[in-house]
Amino acid sequence: MTIESIWAGWRMSFIEGSASDRYDRGVCVLCEIAQTTGSDKDLKVIERGRHCYVVMNIYPYTSGHLMVVPYLHSAEVADLGVESRIEIFDLLDRGISTLKGVYSPHGFNVGVNLGRAAGAGIAEHIHFHIVPRWNGDTNFMTTVAGARVQPESLEVSYERITTSWNKGST
Repeated sequence: MTIESIWAGWRMSFIEGSASDRYDRGVCVLCEIAQTTGSDKDLKVIERGRHCYVVMNIYPYTSGHLMVVPYLHSAEVADLGVESRIEIFDLLDRGISTLKGVYSPHGFNVGVNLGRAAGAGIAEHIHFHIVPRWNGDTNFMTTVAGARVQPESLEVSYERITTSWNKGST
């Protein structure tokens, strides 16, 4: 069996930078997004549910990288109520269906990183990732330069995803 890695060396600025700095000042970026009543387009929010929301990862591993984020600020799955857990899986399913329609990926990584040691950039607020994957999506840039080439901007991805999401392509 071969082991594939998703490298995103540029994410280090996120891990070491602005989001971590804000949290050190007592501000959780995921709570900020949840509480902001501005333009969802500016925030890259795809959907707001009763217990959680779907947002684009602004430091994506691949185009279309989404996160499902509970409104409850907690690092623990056990703290989430049954309704939140149900909504999380409904939104994960809808996100996967939408991304299939938009990008036609060959597969997905779907999951959660619990704790910094597991790779969580924002360990204090649990969130679930949907990462579209393609056969051969690792190329020389990833291997040699430790960087990933994103084929489209976040703005274009946002428009494509929200258009499909709002059409109800589930």
